[in-house]
Amino acid sequence: MESKRQQKFAKLLQKELAEIFQRELTHVVNGAYISISTVRVSPDLGTAKVYLSLILAGDGKAILQEVKVNTKIIRHALAQRIKNQVRVIPDLIFYLDDSAEYAAHMDKIFSGLDIPPADEKEPEEDDDATY
Repeated sequence: MESKRQQKFAKLLQKELAEIFQRELTHVVNGAYISISTVRVSPDLGTAKVYLSLILAGDGKAILQEVKVNTKIIRHALAQRIKNQVRVIPDLIFYLDDSAEYAAHMDKIFSGLDIPPADEKEPEEDDDATY
């Protein structure tokens, strides 16, 4: 369970990283829209796991690899934004958030199921039953 301190720090990182990806580093992601879905921070605030949600992206794995290659640049841009608010700039670890794809896949599976309707007969009541 995350402490309030971790939660506040994670929200700050999420907000700032979203702005960095949308305004400063559009050339890195080749026109794809990157949304920061979740940030999880270690208890010592030294490591942040950043989950990226990609929209209008052809190959998500290629874009994630490009982001990982440019982690130093992203961390430096983050440091310039939050250097007066925190003591340590965390190491960033990027992951692809595929929860939307997973939800669409599960929806497709559920819609493809052939479930017969339930019998509409009500069970007969037993008049001799004692309670």
